[in-house]
Amino acid sequence: MSIEKRPDPDELLAQIREQETAEQRGRLRIYFGSSAGVGKTFAMLQAARKLQADGLDVLAGVVVTHGRSETQALLDGLPVLPLRELEYRGRKLPEFDLDGVLERRPALVLVDELAHANAPGSRHPKRWQDVEELLSRGINVYSTLNVQHLESLNDVVGGITGVRVQETLPDTFFDRADEVVMVDTPADELLARLAAGKVYVEPPGRAGSPTPRGGVAGLGRPGADGVPHAQRAAQNFFRKGNLMALRELALRRTADRVEDDVQAWRSNQRVAQVWKTEAAILCAIGPSPAAESVLRSATQLAQQLNVSWHAVYVETPALRRLPDAQRDRILRVVRLAHELGAQTAVLNAQDLTPALLAYAREHNLSKLVLGRSQPAPAWRRWLGSLPWQQRLAEEGPELDLTTVAAAPLQPARRTQASEQLAQEHEERELQWQRLAGRYGLAALACAATALLSWPLQLAFDQSNIVMLFLLTVVGVALRLGRGPAVLASFVSVGLFDFFFVQPRLSFAVSDVQYLLTFAVMLAVGLIIGQLTAGLRYQAQLSTEREARSRSLFELTSDLAGALQTEAVLQVAEAALAEEVHGEALLYVLDLKDALQPSPSQDSLAAGEQPDAGTARWALDHGQAAGLSTDTLAGSAWFYLPLQAPMRTRGVLALKPKSSRSLMLPELRAQLETYARIIGQALERVHYVEVAQEALVHIEGERLRNSLLSALSHDLRTPLAGLYGLAQTLDRTPELPSQARELSAALQQQAQRISAMVNNLLDMARLQSGAVRLNRQWQPIEEVVGTALQSLQPALSSHQLHLQIPPGLPLLHLDAALMERVLGNLLENALKYTPCGSTLSISAEPAPAGGQLKLRVSDNGPGLPPGREEQLFAKFSRGERESSTPGVGLGLAICRAIVQAHGGEIHAENLPGGGASFVISLPLGEPPTLPELEGEGGERVSG
Repeated sequence: MSIEKRPDPDELLAQIREQETAEQRGRLRIYFGSSAGVGKTFAMLQAARKLQADGLDVLAGVVVTHGRSETQALLDGLPVLPLRELEYRGRKLPEFDLDGVLERRPALVLVDELAHANAPGSRHPKRWQDVEELLSRGINVYSTLNVQHLESLNDVVGGITGVRVQETLPDTFFDRADEVVMVDTPADELLARLAAGKVYVEPPGRAGSPTPRGGVAGLGRPGADGVPHAQRAAQNFFRKGNLMALRELALRRTADRVEDDVQAWRSNQRVAQVWKTEAAILCAIGPSPAAESVLRSATQLAQQLNVSWHAVYVETPALRRLPDAQRDRILRVVRLAHELGAQTAVLNAQDLTPALLAYAREHNLSKLVLGRSQPAPAWRRWLGSLPWQQRLAEEGPELDLTTVAAAPLQPARRTQASEQLAQEHEERELQWQRLAGRYGLAALACAATALLSWPLQLAFDQSNIVMLFLLTVVGVALRLGRGPAVLASFVSVGLFDFFFVQPRLSFAVSDVQYLLTFAVMLAVGLIIGQLTAGLRYQAQLSTEREARSRSLFELTSDLAGALQTEAVLQVAEAALAEEVHGEALLYVLDLKDALQPSPSQDSLAAGEQPDAGTARWALDHGQAAGLSTDTLAGSAWFYLPLQAPMRTRGVLALKPKSSRSLMLPELRAQLETYARIIGQALERVHYVEVAQEALVHIEGERLRNSLLSALSHDLRTPLAGLYGLAQTLDRTPELPSQARELSAALQQQAQRISAMVNNLLDMARLQSGAVRLNRQWQPIEEVVGTALQSLQPALSSHQLHLQIPPGLPLLHLDAALMERVLGNLLENALKYTPCGSTLSISAEPAPAGGQLKLRVSDNGPGLPPGREEQLFAKFSRGERESSTPGVGLGLAICRAIVQAHGGEIHAENLPGGGASFVISLPLGEPPTLPELEGEGGERVSG
C-alpha cells in the first residue's frame, strides 16, 4: 500500500544529482563468498561469458584460476589483458595493468581478488583503489571477495580461525557496490571439493607447493613432514566449524546489505506499508514510571530475536507541559535506551498514534513494544474515544503489537519512585496554579470582549459581535494554548447568549434558531482554537530547529575564516556558550600531545573551572564524560572529545544552564556535530601550520645545500693547490727538519680539510638526489676488505676483530658508497676511542629473515645517553665542545646512503661499554649463474 505524500524538493534535487552521478559512474558487482573455493571466480566468468555472447565488450583484467581446469576453460575465449611487471628488490612481480584498461576502455572488466595488495611501485597500494578509478572513468567492473577480507570482520574471523588476514577491504567500499552476489557452498560440499583437489591444485611432482587461494597467508604450506597441501589446509583453516562460522558471517553481511537496498528502494518509491522482511522492534517510551521496565523488556526481546531495535518518545503538547522532574525522568529513559544499543529519537507531534505509525513505516519496523495502559475514564468511553493502543492497531493493521506489563519495583526502587512521585506532585501543584492563571486569563479576555461589545450592539449586527468573540478565541489560542482556547469557546457562547440574545441578561432563548447559531459558534471557536494552538506549537518547533540550523551555519562560516588556533577557540567558545546558555571551554592538544586549556579559563573562579583529568579521560577513551553521562556524572561540566578525520584534536567542556539539554538526543547530536566541526577546523589549522613549517624547512634546506655545494666546489681547487705546494716543499733538498715537519703537518691538515669538503659536497649531492646508485651483486667480505684497506695506516693504533662467517648471501648495492659508509663509521670510532681500543665488524642474517645485519662496534666511552638518534642529524657531533676534528656530517651521510639502498641504520650503547652502529640491508634474490659445458661434456656452474 502506498500513501500519496508530497515529496521534499530538497530530497528530489539530491536524488536527481545522485542519479546523474550514477549514470556517469561505472557499476560494480562483487561476487561474495564465505571462503576460498566456493566458486566466486567461476560464477564471475560464467556471467562474463554470457554477456560476451550478448555482444558486450568484456576484458579479463586479472583473473586468478589457481590452476583449476574448469575455471581455465571458462577463461578461454575471453580477451585477456597482459599483466605488467614491476621490479621490486631484484624480482619482477606481475600486477594488474590499470593504464592498459583505461587506454582500451572496455564495457566490462574482470578484476579478481578485490582486497589484493599491489606491489610497491604501483599507482595505488590496494587493488580496490584501482577499481575505484575504473568506476570513476565509467567502466563497469566485476570482482570477487571473501568475507574474511572485510575490515570490520577481520578481528572476528581471526578469533574464529586463528589466522589473521593482512589484506582487507573497507566496509564503506563494499557497501557502495551496486550489486553483491552471494556465492554459497555448504561446509560439507566445500570439504569434499578440498579433498578432491578442486580447491588447491597440486602441481605435478611437487605436492603442496601452490600458493593458497583467497590471500590467507600460511594455509597449509608444505613442511618437512611432506603432508599434501589440501590435507594441511583441512587440518588448519578449512575445519568444518570454521567454514560454518564464516558462512554465517557471509550470509548475515549479505542480508544486511540487502536490507539496506530494500530500505533505499522503499524510501525512493515512498512505500508506506511495513514489509516484514526483518523482525525489527520499535519500543514506545511513555511518561509513566513503568517506561524503564518496558524498555528493558524490549531490550531482552531484541536480544532473543537478534535484531536491531529503536526506542522513540513522542512529545505532544500535553507531555511538553509535564513537570520538569517528570520530563527529566523520561529523558533519562531515552538516554538509557541509547546506552542499551537502541537507535533513539524524540519526535514532536500533535498526536501520538500518527507519529508512531509514520516512524515505524519509515524505518520498516514490524514489531511495536508498548506499555500496558490504564483503563480509559468512563466519560471518554461514553464519548466513544478509543485508547491510543487500539487506534494504533486499527490504523496500522500490518504491525505486530506487544503489550508489556510493568515489573514490580524493589523496596529501594519503590522508595526512590515514591520520592520522585512526591517531587512530581509538588511540581504538578505549581503547574496547576500556573494553569489556573492561564484559564483565568482566558475567561477574563472573554469577559472583556463582552464588555467592549455591549455598547456596540446598537450599531452592529449580532453576526459582527460573534466575529469579535471568535477573534478573542484566536488570540487566546495564540497566547495561552489549546486548553484555554477550549474554555474561551464555551465562555464566549455563554456570554453571547446572556448579553446579546433576546431576552437579554438571561440564558433563555426566544428563538430556536439561536441554538444553531450557538452550535456553529461553538464548533467554529473550537476548530479555530485547536488549529491556532497547533500552528503555534509547530511554529515554536520550527523556530527551535531554525535557530539550531542557523547557529550551526554561523559557526561553520566563522570557523572557515579562522587561520589560527586562537581564532578557532574564540569563535567556538562564543557559539557554544550561547547554544547551552552557560560556559564553554576548549582543551587543545599541543605538539607533545598534552591538553592545553583555553586562555578563557583564567576568567573563571577557581572552584568553577573544569577538571583537566576528566578532559584527558574523554580524550583517551574517545567518549563523553561528566554531566549527564555514566563517567563522573556528578561533575558540573560535560566533556566531549573533538573528533577529526585523522585523530582527536582536543576536548570540549560545557557547563549548561540546564542539564536537560544534554539528555535530549537531538540536542546531544547537535553538540556532537559542533564537536566534529570544531575538530575539523583545528585539524585544518594544524596542517596549515605544518605546511608552513615544512615550506620554511624545505627552503632552508635548499639554501643550505646550495651554499654547501658552492663552498665545496670553491674550496676544492685552493685545497688541492695547497696540498701540492706542501708536497713540493717537502721534496725540496736541504730543507731543515723543522720545516719538513711543518710541511708534513700542512699536508695532513690539507687532507683533513679536503675530506670535510668532500663530505659537504656528498651531503649536498645526496640531499638533491643527484647521486645514482651503481648497484651490483657484491659479497659483503669484499666491501669490508676494501674499506679496511683504505684506513690501514689509521687502524694500526687499534685492535681489529672481524666476525664475518663464510657463505653469506650476495647484496645488491653500490660498493663504492657502501665502502664510504664503513669508512665513515670506522673513522668515527677512531676519533672517539683511545689508542689500543678494540674495533669489531660482524655480519649475520637477521633472525626474522629478509635482511643482513652489519655491525660496527667499539669498546670506547660510548654514545651520549639519549642522543643516539640525534647523532645522525646533519652537523651533529658526539661532543658539543671538543677538539676532535669534524663538522658532524659523517653519520648523516651514512644514513642517507643506507636509506638509498632501502636499509636502515641506528646506534646503541653496548651493555659492557662502548658504542655499536647497526646497518640492516635488504636481501634480494641474486640471479642464477648460467651452467657451462666443461670438458668431457659435464655441466659446470659458470
